[in-house]
Amino acid sequence: MHTPSLGHASRSRRASLLTTTALTVGALLVAGCSSGGSGGPGDADADPNAKITLTVGDFGTFGYKEAGLFDSYTAAHPNITIKEDTTTTEADYWTALQTHLSGGGLDDVQALEVGRISLATSDALSDSFADLGKVPGVRASDYLPWKWQQATTASGRTIGLGTDVGPMAVCYRQDLFQQAGLPSTPDAVSALWAGDWSKYVQMGEEYQAKAPKGTYFMDSATGLFNAVVSSDTQQYYKGGKLDYQDSPGVKSAWSLAMRADAAGTSEGLKEFDTPWQTAFSQSTFATTICPSWQQANIEKYAGPSNAGKWNIAQAPAAGNWGGSFLAVPSSGRHVAAAEALVAWLTAPAQEAKVFEKVGNIPSNLGAYALPGAADFKNPYIGPDAATGQIFSAAAKAIRPAETGPYAGVLQDDFSNGVLLVEQNHKSAADAWTATIRQIDSSIQ
Repeated sequence: MHTPSLGHASRSRRASLLTTTALTVGALLVAGCSSGGSGGPGDADADPNAKITLTVGDFGTFGYKEAGLFDSYTAAHPNITIKEDTTTTEADYWTALQTHLSGGGLDDVQALEVGRISLATSDALSDSFADLGKVPGVRASDYLPWKWQQATTASGRTIGLGTDVGPMAVCYRQDLFQQAGLPSTPDAVSALWAGDWSKYVQMGEEYQAKAPKGTYFMDSATGLFNAVVSSDTQQYYKGGKLDYQDSPGVKSAWSLAMRADAAGTSEGLKEFDTPWQTAFSQSTFATTICPSWQQANIEKYAGPSNAGKWNIAQAPAAGNWGGSFLAVPSSGRHVAAAEALVAWLTAPAQEAKVFEKVGNIPSNLGAYALPGAADFKNPYIGPDAATGQIFSAAAKAIRPAETGPYAGVLQDDFSNGVLLVEQNHKSAADAWTATIRQIDSSIQ
């Protein structure tokens, strides 16, 4: 999701956790639902001037249309027409891909959510996508190293180029901080919890002791859980195997989420549900974990009356929550043309334009040096909020973590486990047991 002021668009795929339905290998191999998709392998048009249509299958708001990039590309390539086949949410996108398996082939360009990328890079699936690392002008060194690696197979084939990433910050209500007697400038707030998520939880306890009536320090302990996991190098996988029970990242995240709930510092809301949305306008919480796309939610739900009351601080540790890739199915009719389009869309100038328009933080390192990216400031948050600087610094500081095909399922189940405590009032021990039981059943 992104702020309306940045493009009046909602990246709904960021607002929802990945579905718990594991995709089958066969589904992804033929996953394509565009009626205008390609029908056969290779480049059907040997004539470079032949008129062709490239279909781009994606979800939410990738920002290309909003930033005028499709128009710019077709103006420079008059023989090419681009058709964007967009689904609002990532979950619906994948559902549609599975239910339309008999309706045609893959799009010429296919978007891949980060939670799905390990499926696409598996030995069984990777040959279904072209090796974009061999496309003229594409260099691994141009992209965030960890982002490039996510889409690279064990054999060294890179099957997707990064579009955006979801570096995290903490968005906070500076007026509520002031009322609770806490520092309120971005630098001072960042210093309160620098380097340690437990300091963030501790600040919650200090806030709650002097909190304005009817307010909580944070919106949701599930957001805290996901933030802590996302900033750890050991998450749900280790050595190619599931490791969700013994993972240091998971253990730390669960412990801190339980501590926040026990201290009464979390409002216990389920992220993205209606009560959570309403709480923004009612000003009932002082902080929310803030991946770059969260700015959209703040402006949309907090509304004009709360403009200038929010601000943004660095997260205790750099982490990533969200992000996608563009891939080119190797069976497409226009593989070379699609590869050229993907390379162009993920180049610095284009990713910077998308960031300025809809707020997607670039994957291409060169974009950060361009005007309007690193120096961007969100007008809704305020003139002293170094939005671009904070998010670009966080993106560069993210440490890679091993992932796998069930990462989205695990994130979903653990988030629901935290809600068992926050909303169903189970004990932390009982909720952990129930969560592990649910995970064991859902991934068997």
